[in-house]
Amino acid sequence: MSQSPPAIYTLTGNLLAERTLEFSAWSAGQTQRALRESFQVGGKGINVSKMLHRLGTPTTALGFTGGATGAECSAWLARQEFASQLFPTGLPTRSGLVVRAGSQPETTFLGADAAPDAAAIRACADYLDAQPRGQVLSLCGSFPGWTTPAFDPLRAALGRWLGHGPLAADTYGPALVWCASQPLALVKINATELRTLFPAEPAAAAVSDLIRSAATRGPVPRWVVTDGAGPVWFQEGAGQPASLTPPRVREVSPTGSGDVLFACVLDALFRRHATLAEAVTRALPYAAANAAHAGVADFPRP
Repeated sequence: MSQSPPAIYTLTGNLLAERTLEFSAWSAGQTQRALRESFQVGGKGINVSKMLHRLGTPTTALGFTGGATGAECSAWLARQEFASQLFPTGLPTRSGLVVRAGSQPETTFLGADAAPDAAAIRACADYLDAQPRGQVLSLCGSFPGWTTPAFDPLRAALGRWLGHGPLAADTYGPALVWCASQPLALVKINATELRTLFPAEPAAAAVSDLIRSAATRGPVPRWVVTDGAGPVWFQEGAGQPASLTPPRVREVSPTGSGDVLFACVLDALFRRHATLAEAVTRALPYAAANAAHAGVADFPRP
C-alpha cells in the first residue's frame, strides 16, 4: 500500500499582529486619515501555510501568542481555512503596521521582537513529539531567544524530528547557524542571510560560490537562495549550483514572495517528489505573481 503524501507543519517563532492602513497618499511628519484598515496575522510560517493551503496541501501553522495582540491573532487564525496550533506565552505578540498609498512604495513598520517563554517552548516541543512520523516541519522566520536555555527542549525535539521526518528552514540569525549545522532536508534563505554563514568571505563573493560551499561542506544537501527580483540560486547535493530568473512583473508588494516560493518548493519536493530544479521552476511564477499583487498569497493563480 502506498503511503499518503505528508502534511507540512510550519513553526513561526515571531508572529506579527499586522494592521494595514491604506491612504490616497501619505508623507512623514503629518497627521493623516486612512481610507481603509484591515488586520491580518503575519510571519513567515503563516504566509507559507496560507500558500500551502491554496496548493491543496494539508498544513498546520504553529506559533506563540500572548497578550491582547496575541488574542487578536488567535481569533484571526481561527477564521482561516488552514489549521493552526498556538502556544500561549507571557509577552504580547509583536505588532506591525503596513502603509499603502496609491503609487507610493509600500512601507512596513515592525514592532519589537517578543521571545516566547519557557513554558510555551516546552508546550511546542511536546506537541512536535506527539505528531505522526514522516511529516514535514518547516522553521520559519526569526526565533528571538534561540540561544537561551529556554529553547533547549525545542532544539531537542527538532533533533528527534530529524530521526523520522524532513525538517526544512527559512530562518536567519542564530537559528540559521544551528540549522546549517544539522542534517536538514532543505534550507531556503536570501543572499544576505547566506553571507552571514561565511563571515570570512569577501562581501562581493559570488552567491554561486557560497551556495556551493554550503551544499558540499555541511550536512544540508539542498539550498535555495533568493535575491529580490534577481536570479534564484539552488544546489542539490554534490551537483553544480544553478540559477533561474523570476518572471518580470510590475512589482506592487514584494512582501511574502519568498514565503510563497518556499511553500511551492516544499510542496513540490516532499509531496510531488520533484527534483530541486523542478521545484524551483514550478515556484517562480507563483512568487512573481505574489509580488505583482497586494497582500500575501492572495493573487490569481498563474
